[in-house]
Amino acid sequence: MSLVIVEVEKGRAALVSRETLTFARGVEGAGELHALVLGDATDDVVADLAEQGVAVVHVAPSAPERYAAAAWATITEAALAASGDDLLLAAGTPRGNEVLAHVAARRGVPMAANVVSIASPSPLHVVRQVVGGAALEEMSLSGDLRVLTVAGHAVEPEAATAPGAATVTPIEATLGDRDLVAQVVRVEGKDGGDTSALTGAKVVVGAGRGAGGPDGFDEVIALADRLGGALGVSRVVTSLGWRPHHEQVGQTGSRISPDVYIPCGISGAIQHWAGCSSSRTIIAINTDPDAPMVTKATYAVIGDMHEVVPAILEALG
Repeated sequence: MSLVIVEVEKGRAALVSRETLTFARGVEGAGELHALVLGDATDDVVADLAEQGVAVVHVAPSAPERYAAAAWATITEAALAASGDDLLLAAGTPRGNEVLAHVAARRGVPMAANVVSIASPSPLHVVRQVVGGAALEEMSLSGDLRVLTVAGHAVEPEAATAPGAATVTPIEATLGDRDLVAQVVRVEGKDGGDTSALTGAKVVVGAGRGAGGPDGFDEVIALADRLGGALGVSRVVTSLGWRPHHEQVGQTGSRISPDVYIPCGISGAIQHWAGCSSSRTIIAINTDPDAPMVTKATYAVIGDMHEVVPAILEALG
């Protein structure tokens, strides 16, 4: 059987968690699907899990109010013991990776992070992103417990052919002092901003030095709005103070996995590529045909972003 750690966002099962549940259903031999809710298991969350085919929803009344990775690892181990699951998954988020890393270390088993597909079901071989998404690696998982996190947008979330029972079952776990040594005390957005809109967007329009200055972003913002997406910028843009840090994409910013990424006037340094390489389709707009972003893009338009983007907006109507 398989157990998926589910995160809650705005009162619903997070998109990346629903993607992970869909991924878990596609693992041959995974068996009955269970979920452990990291957060408040509201009726809406349980309904989301039922739609994904979840048979049992584990909840933890003893969970601390403040997030503590070690505590959630202990709760996860209790859920595994209660259900007999031998496959543990979570979304490749900071919390998903952290909790599963604790569990894997305690069990003495390997953990595959940022998995994008299954190469072989038995024994289980997975394909995962490495080097900031610049390369793929095949990894073997064996033993009594196989542990992996799923890269964002590796699959589209799809409802199960038949809804699951989603029976809510409390998990009792005894938390020790070691489980509460490190806790989240408070959460503060960088520069007063929220990165969730950027990291969860299916379309991201990027802008770099080619914007020309703090007043050069109106067109790319308009394009992002027109496409129902979010704005992302390069490190040089935030370093120059043109845009806030929470919009930065890259190794020291947010890592994105949209269906479409449109970088405008971004050369594509390795640090930026580390944050956007998981994009399914990249359409680069740049005056330099030899820019790294152009050479790596799925499609490219060679031209000035201040001429190309308005033309796109006009074509879209």
